[in-house]
Amino acid sequence: MKRRDFIKKSVFAVGSTLLAGSAMKSLAAMNIDDAPSVSNESKQDKMKIVVLTGSPRRNGNSAYLADQFIKGAQEKGHEIYRFDCAFKQVEPCRACNRCGMDGPCIFNDDFSELRPHLIEADMVVFATPMYYFGISAQMKRVIDRFYAINGKIKGHYKKAAYLMTYANTAKSDAEPMLQHYRTMMDYLGWESVGEVVAPGVWTAGSVRNTDYGDKAYRLGKSL
Repeated sequence: MKRRDFIKKSVFAVGSTLLAGSAMKSLAAMNIDDAPSVSNESKQDKMKIVVLTGSPRRNGNSAYLADQFIKGAQEKGHEIYRFDCAFKQVEPCRACNRCGMDGPCIFNDDFSELRPHLIEADMVVFATPMYYFGISAQMKRVIDRFYAINGKIKGHYKKAAYLMTYANTAKSDAEPMLQHYRTMMDYLGWESVGEVVAPGVWTAGSVRNTDYGDKAYRLGKSL
């Protein structure tokens, strides 16, 4: 073989190899680009939300606000776990400190059902009526039991919201309850994203004649 022909064939062979490699890379790039992209946006936006209700009236005003909030949140695709404190068996904390603020409680009651949901939740919603100028005793029992999971929820970012109803109309009457909630949020390091406070509702269902249900719905829908 003449030297000139050998060089021409060698150059051609190398060029063909390079072109083939380039084509493979282009094909691979095209396959990656053409493949349907999997967006994490929906997964990131979907939250696990725990809704705690405190009223012993199943059709009470605060329960209605909770219903409307849940409706809005579910329409946005969020996952809801509802815990009706008044209809669960939850013993009050006895300050035995057996849990060490981050362990099993001595009571094996319905809080055991709620516990993992609270830990995993991206958001916690409190819906309570005013009972004698404070949150309902049924809800307070549950909140006091947060003590046993304190190490797993304090400082672990969550969103929160507060839904409240009361018969009086003075804004000052609602302030102690709101301050309690806000103080809890500061302590836990959670972000409150909304409060719906409905005054002047007493008899069961009277909140339905107001726009507070719509406000609760829009709060859930806005998440």
